[in-house]
Amino acid sequence: MIKTYRDTELDSQIVLADQEADLHRFIGEDFFKIIWNRGTAMALDIDGEQLPLEQDQMICLTPIQNLNLSNLTGDYYVLLFNREFYCIHENDQEVSCEGLLFWGSSELPVIQLDEEEKPKFETLFHVLIDELGTKDRIQGEMLRMLLKRLIIKGTRLARKQLFPESIGNSQTELIRRFNILVEQHFREYHQVSDYADMLYKSPKTLSNVFADAGHKTPLEMIHYRIALEAKRQLTKTDKFAKEIAFELGFEEPAHFSRFFKKQTGMSPSAYRNSSSKLQEGKN
Repeated sequence: MIKTYRDTELDSQIVLADQEADLHRFIGEDFFKIIWNRGTAMALDIDGEQLPLEQDQMICLTPIQNLNLSNLTGDYYVLLFNREFYCIHENDQEVSCEGLLFWGSSELPVIQLDEEEKPKFETLFHVLIDELGTKDRIQGEMLRMLLKRLIIKGTRLARKQLFPESIGNSQTELIRRFNILVEQHFREYHQVSDYADMLYKSPKTLSNVFADAGHKTPLEMIHYRIALEAKRQLTKTDKFAKEIAFELGFEEPAHFSRFFKKQTGMSPSAYRNSSSKLQEGKN
């Protein structure tokens, strides 16, 4: 099954598919992605790395996180939508998911649907399927309402599952705001102190909050985001490594090369070559 809605004037699009759909035509599109594994354990190929997804787990990915749609197996739902259909950043006040479900951390946020939540999500997906088949002038707005409800429910579960009970709302919100700021400024600011200043906190306070939450350190989060963008540029563009280095705020290409190798275990050129060979193998 594959259901789609597209507004050609706005170039907005949302797609809902299951394991019977051929998703090849959507590979390379800049979609936000929500994947719900409804069956036995599966492995997702995200940016060339394998991420296990157990039964009734759900993960949300951004357009910069490359999911190999042609390699999905098992029983699942995949929901794809672009910024033109619903912009996470511009509508963050509505759903408060930015920095949690999307661009949430250096460890991809996975939520578990328990026996209480699973029927609610089943119903929501069934209503989405039904609405995708209803063609009228308010279809797009109805679909956006349903998507917002899905994101809000996922965000509530993320807050509950990804943070210990000892972490209060103010600390959770601080982590969320830090993640949002990193997404906005990682190209220019590489130090924890830069973000601490923007949040009117000390670097030590930030580190303590992340440690209390059981998350990686703020510096690791910053480095993860820089490395993710570097990998995306090396994979999707023909830019020289020195161009990427300057775009990501490195004063010297050599500094970028050392940083990248420390993060990935490979030089930028080796990573680009291995990614090219992997893509050729898939084709």
